[in-house]
Parts: sequence; C-alpha cells; structure tokens
Amino acid sequence: MNKHAYVVIMAGGIGSRFWPVSRTDRPKQFLDILNTGKTLIQHTYERFRRFVRPENILVVTHHQYVPLVQEQLPLLPVDNILAEPSRKNTAPCIAYASFRLFKQDPHANILFAPADHLILDETTFVKTCLEAFQFVNGRDALLTFGIKPTRPDTGYGYIQYETKGGIDHIFKVKTFTEKPNLELAKTFLNSGDFLWNAGIFAWDVRKILEAFQQLQPEMYELFSAAAEVMLTPDEPEVMEMTYAQCTNISIDYAIMEKAENVYVIPSDFGWSDLGTWNSAYENMPRDYLENAVAAHDVLIVDATRCMVHSSSQRLLVLQGLDDFIVVDTPDVLLICKKDHEQEIKEYVAEVKRNMGEKYL
Repeated sequence: MNKHAYVVIMAGGIGSRFWPVSRTDRPKQFLDILNTGKTLIQHTYERFRRFVRPENILVVTHHQYVPLVQEQLPLLPVDNILAEPSRKNTAPCIAYASFRLFKQDPHANILFAPADHLILDETTFVKTCLEAFQFVNGRDALLTFGIKPTRPDTGYGYIQYETKGGIDHIFKVKTFTEKPNLELAKTFLNSGDFLWNAGIFAWDVRKILEAFQQLQPEMYELFSAAAEVMLTPDEPEVMEMTYAQCTNISIDYAIMEKAENVYVIPSDFGWSDLGTWNSAYENMPRDYLENAVAAHDVLIVDATRCMVHSSSQRLLVLQGLDDFIVVDTPDVLLICKKDHEQEIKEYVAEVKRNMGEKYL
C-alpha cells in the first residue's frame, strides 16, 4: 500500500431520483438500495480498504450527513470527514479535498469516486485503480475512468478517445459529450472509440491544483486562501465563507473538458452509477416473471418486469402490473411506469410546491 495513494469518496448528493426512499435527511448513499445488507457508502469504503491504507481514505459530504458517515463508517477517522457547508457540485468538492491533501502530503496521488456506484467485478476494479495510481504518479496527466458501453444509453455522458498511441492501455481524451439523444448514442456505440463517463478520477495532487489555477483561477484563489486554516479548528468557519463565494460547477465542465492533459483508462468492471430505479432493477436478482423485489413481504400475482422496494413492514400485494416501479415507505407510496422514471424529479418538485418539505 503506497503511503502517497489517497482515495476521496464524494458523498454529498441527495439522490432525488430514488425518492421516496432517498430523502434529504438520508439520501441514497446511506441506504441499502439493492437489499444486500450494507449501504452504498459502506460497499464503497470496503472496496477501497482492499488496497488503500485506512488513514488515506477521506469522505467529502454535506455537513448535515457527517453523523451518518460516522455511524456507517465507524473506523473512518473523524478528521478524514470533510464537511461541505453547501452543495456546489463536484468542482468545489474536489478543490477542497485537493488543497487539504496537498497541505497534508504534497506528493499525494488521489483517486476521487462517488459513494453510490455499483461495482460488480471488484478484483478488476482494484487492478484498474492500481494502474491508475501508477500512471498518474509524477505524470502531468488528469485521468478519468471510462466504461466500455454495452448499449446506447442516453443517461450517461460519453468520452471519445484516441485509440492509438496509448500508454499502458491508457489513452488521450479527444472529446466529452453530455447525455446524447438515442441516435447519437447509437452512433457512439458503433464507432468503437467512445466510453461512458464513470465520474471516477485520478491525478497527482500538484497537477489538479495547477489545472484549477489555470482554468478556474477564482476558485483556486478562494481555496488557496482557505488552505491556511485547513486542519485547524477554524476550518469549518472559513469553508463556509469560501463555499458562499464558490461557483456551482462540475469538475467535468470546470476542468476536464478544458484541460489538454486529460487521459482515460478504458474499463470493464461491472459498473453502474445507480442513478435511477431502473438501474437498480437491472442490477438486482429477478424472479421468473422478471420482477426485482427488495421488500419483506410481497405477494405478486400476474405482475411482470416490476421494480418493487418496500421499507415498511406491511404486506404488499401486486396484481396485473407490467413494467412498473412500486416503492412503499411509511409515509409515501410511489407507483410509476418504469419508462417515466426520469419524471420522478419533477414529481418531487411538485410535492415540494404543493405540500412543502414534509415528504422530502
């Protein structure tokens, strides 16, 4: 285990597409979405514990979720939890953790990963991560993980890369494309030089700070000034002022799409970003009628291809449903066609408008 290898788990999102199970006070990364007996962040942490020293794993999360992180990851040192005062997307999150780690270890190599992704082939994932650490060590490179696409999915971003002249199976990135329409996604799939953007990154801490200085100078100056008090009792107060002045922007828009030194490692380790109920359905065991069930007591009669999740103790009886999402919680019941799941965020907004935040 390289003492300069660090992992930062990003765990600040709300996960509104998994409503009504995912709520503001306990979002999806802190839930057992797939009915495995462990939450998503617990799986993520244990995955990285296989090859990174425990003291070298950090979690960045919204300050509201610090107690949840402590509860679910009791072995994680308290000082390794970075509390964001507000949600400003992934660029400020990565800037915060990078400046903090640079102060702690100027030779750090850092891998950033979301807390709520599914990895089915953990052995291959570990191998890929070790290759990534080796590649970025001392190299002027910002590395992103690309997933070999299996279908023309319109819910993912895509990375086009140079298929020749790679270094140890790692290639220069040509373009990034945000979620395309179906026809364009089919073209990408057929071309053979596009990958899904997994949102997992690795780099030498000095190189990502140089990229911020060059491409996001205002954000760089904010966190550079704040770095003086990092790892001191004044850190929370100063970070609150820093985030108040920060742009809300993703690392893709802020850095990766603008930088010249971006590389991708094509990967295939059974990845899903678990962004929707459909993605959970695709990665859960299903019965002979193609129903995926995560619940205590469910009776299914002539129902097919349904995603059923219940966190309540009552019996569910489903009859005659085809291709539905059924989510039962103590205070909300959601019944939604699977092909309308992208509208769940709109339903959440409508609930907020009409009923306040009681059910959020």
